[in-house]
Amino acid sequence: MQNAALTQAEVFWQNPPWQGGKSKYRLGLAPIEITHWFPIPMTNDVIAHKTQLLKDCYDQVVAVADIAQAGIAAQQALASRRPKTQAHYPDLVANLAMQVPDDLCLMQTNAPQRLVAACVCSPSYWDVRTKIGRPLREIHQPVESMNEKIGDPIERFISNAPLMKPFERTNWFIHDDTQRFHNEPDDTMKNGPTQWYVRSERETLCRVHEDYLLFTINPRFQPLADIAQYPQAQQDLLTAMAGFDEDEIDYFGGEQKCRQIRDYIETMR
Repeated sequence: MQNAALTQAEVFWQNPPWQGGKSKYRLGLAPIEITHWFPIPMTNDVIAHKTQLLKDCYDQVVAVADIAQAGIAAQQALASRRPKTQAHYPDLVANLAMQVPDDLCLMQTNAPQRLVAACVCSPSYWDVRTKIGRPLREIHQPVESMNEKIGDPIERFISNAPLMKPFERTNWFIHDDTQRFHNEPDDTMKNGPTQWYVRSERETLCRVHEDYLLFTINPRFQPLADIAQYPQAQQDLLTAMAGFDEDEIDYFGGEQKCRQIRDYIETMR
C-alpha cells in the first residue's frame, strides 16, 4: 500500500533501470500479463507527435520490407490481434501505431530474424530507414559488443517465444531534451547535466504469429537533476557506467558525455 502513494518520479528513482549497477546491455526480459501489454492510452501530446511526423515525414518513420511480401504478411498478422483499424495511412503498421503510445517493429521469428515492418516515431540514436529488411545482428552492429553479450540469447528468445505472451524490459539513455525523435546520435549536448534528462524506454516483445514477433518502444523522461535526492541511484549509475566498454561509450554519446555525467554525480556525494 505504501507504493500506491509514491509519485511516478519516486517509483522511477527508487527502481531506476540501472538499479544495482547492472549492465546496460542485457536481455532483462520479464513476462507480463497481456492486460499490461499496453496499459495506458495515448496522451494528447503523443497523438500530436505521431500525427505530425506521419504527416510531415512519413518515409522517415514508417518502413515496410519487400521480402517475399513478408512486410505485408507481418502487418496483417498483427492487425488480426488488434481491434478494427481505421485506414488513415498507406501502411497498416502506421494505422496500428496510432492505436497505442508505443512504436511498433515487426520481426521475423525465423533466421535471420529480419525487421520487416515498423512505425518508429520515437527512436533513440537509430533510423528505421537504415534498419528495415536487415537481420537483427546487423541492426545491433553500431554496438558490436551488444551482439557478443546478448546476440545469442535474444535470437533464441525470438525463435522460441510463446504465442501471445508478452515480455517487458527497460532500456535507458541520457539526452539533453525531452524530444521523442532522435534518429541520429547527439554530436554535442546542449547546456549541462543539470538540465539533462534520463530517457527510460519501456520495451516489450510478443510473438503475434508463428512467423512474426512484435517489438514495441515507449520512452518516458525524468530530469537527471532529481537523482540528487537518491544516493543509491547515484552509486548504481556510476557503477553501471564504469562497466561500459568502448562500443557502449561511443553509442551512449562518447567519453566526454560520460565524463560530464560522472563529474556531475560526484558533486552530489
